[in-house]
Amino acid sequence: MLKVEGVSKSYRRNGWLGGERQQVLRQVHLEWNRGESLGIIGESGSGKSTLGRLLLGIEKPDQGSVTWNGRPVTDRRVRRGTISAVFQDYTSSIHPFYTVRQALLEPLKLVGGQPDTKDMGKLLRQVGLDESYMDKYPHELSGGEAQRVCIARAVSSAPQCILLDEAISSLDGSVQMQVLELLKQLKESSGMGYIFITHDIQAAAFLCDRIMIVCSGEIVETVATPQLRHVQSEYAKELLRKVIS
Repeated sequence: MLKVEGVSKSYRRNGWLGGERQQVLRQVHLEWNRGESLGIIGESGSGKSTLGRLLLGIEKPDQGSVTWNGRPVTDRRVRRGTISAVFQDYTSSIHPFYTVRQALLEPLKLVGGQPDTKDMGKLLRQVGLDESYMDKYPHELSGGEAQRVCIARAVSSAPQCILLDEAISSLDGSVQMQVLELLKQLKESSGMGYIFITHDIQAAAFLCDRIMIVCSGEIVETVATPQLRHVQSEYAKELLRKVIS
C-alpha cells in the first residue's frame, strides 16, 4: 500500500533564495491499494504533479509522510522495483544516445535482473512494437513509439505500481487512445496498478477505478469512476461541465 498522511508542500516564490513561500499542497491524505488504478485530476497549478514527485520519493514533504508498506518512500531501497514512472516529456525520458535495448536494460540493472533478448522482445510486443525497434535511437521514433518504449521500460521491472504524470497529454488523439488501451490491457494481464495524473477527465474515467480531484493543493473530492457524474463539490461539477459542453 502507498499511503500519504497529512502531507503539505511549499516552495519559495523566487527560488531557494527567495523569502516568501507559496503553498502548493495542504494536508493531503490518500491511499493507493495494490492493483488499483487511481486517477488524480486537476488543472494546471493544482499541485498534482508536485504530489506525483512526492509519491515517487523524488521530493520530501514539508509536513506529513509518504510510505510504501509502512516504510518511507524516499528510501530508494523501498521503492526499487516496486514503483515505476512514465512522464509527459518522452523526448527527455530516454537518453538520446541509448538504443531502445539500452533504455530497457536500465531499470533491470537497478533491480539485478538478468534479461535476455527474448525478454526484451516480449516487452516490446506487449506495448505494440517488435524486435526491429531494439537498435533504434530516440530520434528514430515517433512520439507514440517513444512513449510506448517508456511504458515498456516502466513495466520491465514488473513493478506493483506505475505512476503516469500527464503521460499521454503530448500525444495526438489516436495515439492517446492506443496508449490507454495498452495500459488497460497490461493491468488486466499482469494485475499491475496505476496512479494516473492528468487534467483529462475522460482519459482518467477510461482507465481508473477511482478518481481524486485536486484544486489549489487540496483534495476536494474522491469518487468511484462509475459515480463520477454524481460529484458533490462545485469545482468537480465545473470540470465535468467543461468536458460535457
